[in-house]
Amino acid sequence: MSVTVTRWWWIRHAPVIDDGGCFYGQADLAADTGDIAAHRALAEALPPDAVWVSSHLRRTRQTAAAIGAAGYPLPEVTPHRDLAEQHFGDWQGEPRAPFYEKYGGFRDFWMLVLDRAPPSGESFGDLRIRIGAAVQRLSAEHRGRNIVAVAHGGTIRAAIVGGLDLPSPLALSLTIGNSSLTQLDLVEEPGRGARWVLNLLNGYGVAGLR
Repeated sequence: MSVTVTRWWWIRHAPVIDDGGCFYGQADLAADTGDIAAHRALAEALPPDAVWVSSHLRRTRQTAAAIGAAGYPLPEVTPHRDLAEQHFGDWQGEPRAPFYEKYGGFRDFWMLVLDRAPPSGESFGDLRIRIGAAVQRLSAEHRGRNIVAVAHGGTIRAAIVGGLDLPSPLALSLTIGNSSLTQLDLVEEPGRGARWVLNLLNGYGVAGLR
């Protein structure tokens, strides 16, 4: 019996045009897709036979369209709400700076929301569970395929630490830049079960990875 590899190509959306210095999470803000070179590099790197998915938010769909415009033969991109960014609840639309000051700085704030959900929102732990379930479902639906997922920084960090079974605080040490590529394989081997392999993290200009 042969090894089955389901290969995930995670792309973080292009930069948000204007967040006003506020938390935006699942707010439906637009992306600046003007970096043609970045999208051309992605178009050249991605396999042509892939299933394409995204979150339901506009910035991911705009980024997928920009990769298509840069030369990739883009199929239908199916949006999934469970691939969305962490929901900041009542904090969405509120300025970030006062929260960082109140809770002890950038890192201390993000450590806080690893396990503590904002009012009417979700913690990173909640996000990790949501993304893990979505990845498991889509991996089963498209077993053995290439899956291109245009999503968000938090989504991709959750997929990495969840797949590799890492402590959630390590997610804060992962850089996931806009329009970057991260590649994870779900490897299923007879007699050994399934395991995740991280091949690429936060890559740019990575043509030739197919």
